[in-house]
Amino acid sequence: MIFDPTSLRQSWPAPSNPRPIVTFGAGSIVSDAHFPAYRKAKFPIAGLFDPDREKAEKLAAEWGVTAYASAEEAAAVPDAVFDLATPPNTHAAVLRLLPDGAAVLIQKPMGSDLEAATEILKICREKNLKAAVNFQLRFAPMMLALKDAIAKGWLGEVVDFDAWLALATPWQLWPFLKGLPRIEIAMHSIHYLDLIRQLLGDPRGVHAKTIGHPGHDVAQTRTSAILDYGDTIRCALSVNHDHDFGRKHQACEFRICGTEGAAYLQLGVNLDYPRGEPDILEVRPKGGDEWIAVPLKGSWFPDAFVGRMANLQRYSAGEDEELVSSVEDAWNTMALVEAAYQSSASPATPLQERP
Repeated sequence: MIFDPTSLRQSWPAPSNPRPIVTFGAGSIVSDAHFPAYRKAKFPIAGLFDPDREKAEKLAAEWGVTAYASAEEAAAVPDAVFDLATPPNTHAAVLRLLPDGAAVLIQKPMGSDLEAATEILKICREKNLKAAVNFQLRFAPMMLALKDAIAKGWLGEVVDFDAWLALATPWQLWPFLKGLPRIEIAMHSIHYLDLIRQLLGDPRGVHAKTIGHPGHDVAQTRTSAILDYGDTIRCALSVNHDHDFGRKHQACEFRICGTEGAAYLQLGVNLDYPRGEPDILEVRPKGGDEWIAVPLKGSWFPDAFVGRMANLQRYSAGEDEELVSSVEDAWNTMALVEAAYQSSASPATPLQERP
């Protein structure tokens, strides 16, 4: 069988009858990703609420949607799907306002820590919410294609997963992060940990160290982590958001190796964010002797946000059997994040003293 890169799945089917979307939050992620994705997919945007009234009205005017006067007014929009683009410490309060049984997409992380994630899980269960967490990297065209290639056997059994990031991230775009005790893993590498869980399952444990940088006051911007999958799979992440020395040697890439093939990915949006560079997926397939570029039909931003919302809407309408990254599954990603922070705070194995 010949590997055909154009045969790999890259998109999620659209809902038959998209419901209006009500967004909580008016930050840069809404203007850079959520609204562009929903408009591209022709999902109706009803409006938004943000406690910063001026910011909300400005964004609403730009997109021709309603700026609601209160969170209660936004939560009362009939037949809406709710989109929480809110800081993690406000998720629970917004969820309590939503009607029972509502469909809701919760911005990652699922709370500030595992205790908060557990509270959110309980709220969603009590209110019978159809709730998913916005781990939208799973829906990026390159990641859907990668998962399809693995499922079709083009890599054989996956035995290596490397994530390598050396870039300059503009943390100033997210002022709500200032003063938070958990940043890099909880707000950024959580995407990679969640994707790894989808591809490889839950690890036995994690060894991690996450630290800041003397050049700024962001809590953590550099992380090294090893996920323990036993003696067959090696999984490592090296993440440095402070490689601010020009583009030449910056990188944001994954290498996934199997027993019979391999894949290389570039996550372009993180390079010169939010403008970004193209995503890249190349596969060295089983039985082949060359790397083959997969022509991608879209990018992480904004296309992954289309698929993420499409799955929620389809699940709510009974068109999809599985709600991807449901709060039940997302809690396990939060447990992995919590374990990484606990590992980072624990002493390393000390060296023995010379006799």
